[in-house]
Amino acid sequence: MPDPPLVEVRRVNAVAVLTLQREEKLNAISPAVERELVAALDGEEVRASGAVVLAGAGRAFSAGADVDELSGLTPEEIVAYYADTGAVYERFAALPQPTFAAVHGYCLGGGLELALAADFRIADETAVFGFPEVELGILPSSGGTHRLVRLVGPARAKELLLLRPRFSAEEAAGFGLLTDLVPAGQAPARALELAAEAAKLPRLAVVVTKQAVNVFPETSREAAVLIERLAYAALGQTTDAGDAARAWAERRAGPRE
Repeated sequence: MPDPPLVEVRRVNAVAVLTLQREEKLNAISPAVERELVAALDGEEVRASGAVVLAGAGRAFSAGADVDELSGLTPEEIVAYYADTGAVYERFAALPQPTFAAVHGYCLGGGLELALAADFRIADETAVFGFPEVELGILPSSGGTHRLVRLVGPARAKELLLLRPRFSAEEAAGFGLLTDLVPAGQAPARALELAAEAAKLPRLAVVVTKQAVNVFPETSREAAVLIERLAYAALGQTTDAGDAARAWAERRAGPRE
């Protein structure tokens, strides 16, 4: 019999749901997991979806890198390993559709880096977050440090990296890392609910809006405003925009006699 998948892929209407399936390892990230995640991200279920949810099976979202896989590697091999991991996370971050991480249990190290690559994070009250890397004499090396700074600012990022190797879901919400905090066991359902709503939106407008928000932090105000106006003009000519405008006008007019 073939080995069970390390990343399960399924569709729920217009939403692609990806689930890490290494329960015995708390969904630790290994090269094999990364290969299956890349295959899932490039697959038809994701390409045809309007939104993507990423979750973890069992007791955790992901406890981070599989340290057993790293033992014995030379410094050069470790650099190459994290370059590959960062490329996988960047591919997830670069998906055109909205992405949601449904977090429960441990979300540590590389697991937190993966969650930060999502557009939205939904966590339940059991979630435990943290970057333990500095305690181990290293630092997050798959893009997580940069994403953390962009999300919470330099001062808070230093606090979380240097002073808080673990923090609770409630604290994560207070830091602005979460879109929603839900009771235990409800993160996947809530993420799917929000993803389904996002998937109903006009697809091209969603893609352009996400890309604009992603580039605006490194864009001058003048360039950002120009991008907005050009995108508005282009999107206004699409069928989606015309259909949405007519539907809005009909709702405003109310029922006809």
